[in-house]
Amino acid sequence: MQDARGVAALDRRGTSIIHPGGGAARAAARRADPHRRHGRAVALVLVAWWCLVPGGAWAQDGFSRGASGPATQSRPYIAPPPQVQAQPPRAAQAGDSAGEAQDFGVAPTAQLRPSDQLGGPTPTSIPGGKVIATRQLAQLLQGGQGGPMLLHAYASMEHLPGAIAVMPAAQGGTFEDEVQRGFGQYLQQATGGDTSRMLVFYCGGPRCWGSYNASLRAIRLGYRNVHWYRGGLEAWRQAGLQVKTVPVQHGAAP
Repeated sequence: MQDARGVAALDRRGTSIIHPGGGAARAAARRADPHRRHGRAVALVLVAWWCLVPGGAWAQDGFSRGASGPATQSRPYIAPPPQVQAQPPRAAQAGDSAGEAQDFGVAPTAQLRPSDQLGGPTPTSIPGGKVIATRQLAQLLQGGQGGPMLLHAYASMEHLPGAIAVMPAAQGGTFEDEVQRGFGQYLQQATGGDTSRMLVFYCGGPRCWGSYNASLRAIRLGYRNVHWYRGGLEAWRQAGLQVKTVPVQHGAAP
């Protein structure tokens, strides 16, 4: 006969057991369950990891042709690495945003910046590519068809008009990793294999390494006309130029 103060339950073998104390006893039994504790611990670890991802940079987990286009599947175009030559720092010109040419004394590097160090002062030049400033970029974009391909490596709701999301390319890693192969596939299709196509990469501003990494990846893939917009979204807004506000969509270009 079951104790009036208890609650009958079944263990994992189907055997009837008694938990005295009703609801309080059931709660104690749940806390004592090692499988339940393990599942809860795993969930907490996953949540903590997601919160530590810098800037939400990995919201886009693949490269796409556009808001409705599928991810590319073509074979990547991988050319021999270009000769690495650092470009001299560019002098600021009228119309450029204040601060976009600021020299923090950081030496340029041909190595990818680690993913956990993407925030911080950047160099004023990039090996194998060129730095483009706000005034020059605005003039090129006003030219309409035949202008540069503008790509952003930055998770934000605000972007330059016409920019294409390539956020995975902002990651650190190596030039032989899966990100590089996927990026090569995307650029091969987006440019039609034209390695002379002008590519402009940007992210948050002079303290954001995401677009630097994306530029290095494109340079290593053999693209010969890569421009790094170091001033990024910060300089563009300071110059009073139009910014497009869109929701960040998973795996899509705004």
